[in-house]
Amino acid sequence: MEKIDTRAIQQLDSAHYLHPFTDHLALAEKGARVMVRGDGIWLWDSEGNRILDGMSGLWCVNIGYGRTSMCDAVYKQMQTLPFYNSFFNTTNVPAVQLAAKLVEISPPQFNHVFFTGSGSEANDTIVRMVRRYWELKGQPQRHVIVSRKNAYHGSTIAGTSLGGMAGMHAQGGPLVPGIVHIDQPSWVEHGHGMSQDEFGLVAAGWLEERIKELGPDNVAAFIGEPVQGAGGVIVPPRTYWPEVQRICDKYGILLIADEVICGFGRLGRWFGSELMGIKPDLIAFAKGVTSGYIPLGGVLVGDRVAGVLTGEGGDFNHGFTYSGHPVACAAALENIRIMQEEGLVQKVSEDTGPYLKQQFATLGEHPLVGYTDSLGFVAGLNLVRTKGATVHDCEVFDGDDGVGMICRAHMFDAGIIMRAVGDRMIIAPPLVMTRAEIDDMIGRIRLALDNTLAELRTLGLA
Repeated sequence: MEKIDTRAIQQLDSAHYLHPFTDHLALAEKGARVMVRGDGIWLWDSEGNRILDGMSGLWCVNIGYGRTSMCDAVYKQMQTLPFYNSFFNTTNVPAVQLAAKLVEISPPQFNHVFFTGSGSEANDTIVRMVRRYWELKGQPQRHVIVSRKNAYHGSTIAGTSLGGMAGMHAQGGPLVPGIVHIDQPSWVEHGHGMSQDEFGLVAAGWLEERIKELGPDNVAAFIGEPVQGAGGVIVPPRTYWPEVQRICDKYGILLIADEVICGFGRLGRWFGSELMGIKPDLIAFAKGVTSGYIPLGGVLVGDRVAGVLTGEGGDFNHGFTYSGHPVACAAALENIRIMQEEGLVQKVSEDTGPYLKQQFATLGEHPLVGYTDSLGFVAGLNLVRTKGATVHDCEVFDGDDGVGMICRAHMFDAGIIMRAVGDRMIIAPPLVMTRAEIDDMIGRIRLALDNTLAELRTLGLA
């Protein structure tokens, strides 16, 4: 491979490239890490460091890096028809075939697909679909969408508004009106004195309380990730989602599942909604649909909504230049073929997912770890100053101490990418990971925790 001049790339990067969610002054001071190659679950940077990708890129490289057949599928489609739009009564073969394949692998209430370029665009589309649906039902006042604090639904204006992240809401307002938030179902944060099952019902009850406050005739929908990803891998109690479904059914509001992270095998099902036992009316997807090889997103539109939009709505005045992009759809078809042929969803459900849960739980023995949680191929642990008799008795770090970022740096030094969300460390590794690779990953995490604890003691923080 051609030698990369790391410093030259870093200087160009600092001079010209504005990164997502980045303090650019701080980045310029230290220089960006330059990734140059990927294979399987591994990445290499320009300095030759081999790093285990514990985050699947950004929750998306489900089939791992270096899949030649993905490259071949994209190349073949680019030679045949690199692009054409889906406006003006026109379609293309890969988009049609992918729509049919998505219907095949999705829950039975889904027979229609709307394609976008990203998860953010998918959630923007959902806002418009939901409000158009209620307009066509003769209830235009029913436009309020309920979401959750600390949720992430994208970073467009609509996606930011749907999400519940305070740092995002503090910039670039005003937000889209008619979107409100309830607390997230975090047992560690809110479940003091309750069992997880008890708390799940309480947390779901916050939705009903808000519906009553707003007036049921004003509420259009509730949106949530089956497991909150960017918020810190918040796995809700098993009682939570069935109760949310009951409440939505009771008041006739639409249920939206944001499966941008949880879809395509991440939780051991094609879609996380299946695992949670819910029947959403709309599903946002992206990321794992192509394993990140090519940008693609979309919305699975349930029969309840699709029947009204297609049967009564006339034109739906919404769409994107790249809706149903033939190259992206060809990549998605090959990605799904690989996942089906290799049985990756079943593997995560029955083999490697349970093994990851078992091995990740052993990290709870570490002096820095107050709580571990995992489901399928997502997992998280809480860093604490002092352990207590229960997770709710642990002494936590001051938020200004930056312990999560200290730990993240040690993870990189140990050759593992693990994301910090405050003082919670999270992973979402590629679905192709083997048991031996899980063991390797856990060993690297444990080493990084040891080194983090040693530095914290030096700093007087532990």
